[in-house]
Amino acid sequence: MLQKIDIQQLTLGMYVERIETEHARTRMAKPGYVRRPETIQKLKQSGVSYVWVDADQILDINEIQYNGAVYQGKYASTGADIDKARALIDSSKQQLSRLLNDIYANKPIDVAPLEALGSDIVDNIFERQHAVAWISGIRDKSAYLMEHSLNVAFLLVSFGRHLGFDHATLQELAVGGLVHDIGKVLVADDVLNKPGKLTAEEFDHMKLHQVFSQPVLDSIPDLSQIARDVSLMHHEKLDGNGYPNGLKGEALHTIGRMSGIVDIYDALTADRCYKRAMSPSEAFKIMMGLTPFHLDPTLLRAFIQCIGFYPVGSLVELADGRVGLVWQENLDELTRPVVKLFYSVRSQRFRDVEYIDLDKRHDLRIARATSEKALDINVDAFR
Repeated sequence: MLQKIDIQQLTLGMYVERIETEHARTRMAKPGYVRRPETIQKLKQSGVSYVWVDADQILDINEIQYNGAVYQGKYASTGADIDKARALIDSSKQQLSRLLNDIYANKPIDVAPLEALGSDIVDNIFERQHAVAWISGIRDKSAYLMEHSLNVAFLLVSFGRHLGFDHATLQELAVGGLVHDIGKVLVADDVLNKPGKLTAEEFDHMKLHQVFSQPVLDSIPDLSQIARDVSLMHHEKLDGNGYPNGLKGEALHTIGRMSGIVDIYDALTADRCYKRAMSPSEAFKIMMGLTPFHLDPTLLRAFIQCIGFYPVGSLVELADGRVGLVWQENLDELTRPVVKLFYSVRSQRFRDVEYIDLDKRHDLRIARATSEKALDINVDAFR
């Protein structure tokens, strides 16, 4: 028996058949139980005023759990964490935008706001790392330089934390990530944004961003040496074939080696107008091929352990055709995380949400990493 109730009365365990906004009433493409508080919140945010529920179907609230623990507390970042992470990233973009505009206008650069932002990034990595991963994984293609700088800052802090660096060093790494590509502001736009492979002449011009970076960095009072090294060393290679200084072997120290790994990883996993984004696992396979001549193999293995072969928030397809988001890593077995499943490649339809711990389900395995673009779907509602 269907019953119409106000959205404010909707609770966990109810079975929803239809939704109603002020403009229309629609039957759910996939009716089902409300198992997550976020589902109710998303319905409210979507403008749903009323829902039609089957009063004869009520799921026992005690059944809304996973392996004996309520799933939200164990497997997901809370809504508050997501909101705080989103606010940090939004404010970070604004700060970076001001920085890049000041550089372009040849205005003096103040390091204090960068240091404050770096401190905020470090605090958030410690307090809500997975929430930051969810939000920073949603890229704005129209502002790649800003997105890339911000992601490199977050990744460097996560990597440094994994290696046991102290708080002060992590803050300097964050600042280094924010300014690491600062010279690209002075690269010709037609080269920087070219939708295709660069010619040899264009690539030589692109490499000048490292030369352009030096005087900009010199103009920032009190910029730490670690932050400076992140910027000036992220294109150097162990065999001496990098740029701008051709550093080789021990001359390329740990900070420089870390920066090169993080910069390549984020570039490979970014969606650009001239290439699709690689999955983290695809990127790692390519990067392993760059050892030991370009990248440090020991540090690269540590970075893979830090990020996870299938990072939280990445989209994966199981061997049985079901698709979902990586919800939690299994640190002892990086290829068998907890996955939140909600789509079927075989039926090309969304399905009831299910949480599967692959470390406990050895009859299942991840067949491949995938993407929304490859599947032609949008999964924002499930993040």
